[in-house]
Parts: sequence; structure tokens; C-alpha cells
Amino acid sequence: MVGDGSVPFGAGAAPSHRLAAGVEGELHLGMMAHRCWDESYAAGALPWDTGEPEPLLVEFVAAGRVRPMRTLEIGAGTGTNSIYLAERGFDVVGIDVAPRAVERANAKLDGGALRCRFVTLNFLAASPANDPFDFVFDRGCFHVFDEPEERAQFASRVAAALVPGGFWLSIVGSTEGPPREVGPPRRSAREVTLAIEPALEIIELRAAEFRGHGAQAWFCLSRRRTAASAF
Repeated sequence: MVGDGSVPFGAGAAPSHRLAAGVEGELHLGMMAHRCWDESYAAGALPWDTGEPEPLLVEFVAAGRVRPMRTLEIGAGTGTNSIYLAERGFDVVGIDVAPRAVERANAKLDGGALRCRFVTLNFLAASPANDPFDFVFDRGCFHVFDEPEERAQFASRVAAALVPGGFWLSIVGSTEGPPREVGPPRRSAREVTLAIEPALEIIELRAAEFRGHGAQAWFCLSRRRTAASAF
């Protein structure tokens, strides 16, 4: 399912799951609470923390599809993606429900001059300070909600955190591909669409993967509506 993949970001916007490796942000939003993520950071059990920025995000930025702007990363973990964006001129707030993750992310900044900060926050319980944002990114957060109502709530909160016309890029575990016993939660294209609309307009939904880990994914790009949908 493919939408308008050529839209340059910012051009029209105001100024009990088992895990495989490679899904930073996996289950970082307290309300689903299948495990205590802060304890995982304490124990060093971090298979999702690759230490490298998400390749799909890197390609997205390198292709010029998003320009430096005010950005929120949900489930930022130890800050790899947020810092990558900040190094390229983005003004970034990274949030995570695990205090130890936020401590590690802030330690990476080491008092540098990047426009990047990290905050401990449950996204479904509180709004980030200084919103709205022009761009929201999450890698493996939206998909962890098992209930359709929770996924719809997540999408609604993303919309509320965006300026009109602002964009959300989410990397979502997919039902495509062979059966597997571990890895990110699996959501169908229909489940993704039903959760996101009508809060946002999906402008691109295509097959992708969590690279190096063999897990299929959806690359889902949405835009906050400037007018109410017909839903």
C-alpha cells in the first residue's frame, strides 16, 4: 500500500511479547507494562538498543525528505536516533518511560551544544513540554499496544503533539513474512490504518524491515489533518 512518497517534510508544515534484537523503543510506554523497561536497563538486557541510528530514518533524512525542524522522538531509549537528528540540525526532544534510559541518553550529550534533550515521560499519560512539534518519530512504540483503542489513543496523542500539517514517521512490526517466535509485535496494514485515521492522514504505508534482524515492518508516514476527515 503506497501513498505519496515524494512529499518533502516541512514543505507544507508550520515553522507478554518476546523480543528479538534491534527494536529500540520496544515497549517503552508504561501503559502496556508487559515488563519493567527500567529494570532491563539496570540489568543491561537491551537487545533492541543497536547503538546505530535506524537505517530507514537515515535514508529518509539523507534523501532530503525532512528538513531540520522541531522534533519529538517517542521511546527514545538511550538517544541514538535523537542525537543523530540533532547532529544534523534538528531541535529534538526525546522521551522515554524508563528513567535509566533517559539518564544514559543525557550522558551521551555530555554537555554538548546540540539542540537535544531527553525527558522521562509516559506519552499516553502526559504531553511533552513545548509542544507542538513539526515532526514526530517512533521506532517500535506504536505497535506494542495490543488493543485497538490503545493504538487509536496513541495516534490521537501524536496528532495533538503536531502542528497542523506536521508529520509522524513510525516503524511498525508487520504481519508480513514467515511465522516467528520472537521479535516485535505484528500489526496488519488494516490495524495500522484503522488506528491512525481519522486523527492523521496516512500518506505512505509500505513494506520494510528491521534490518539485520529479519523482522518485517511497515514504514508508515502520516500527516496531521488540517481539516476533519469524513470518518
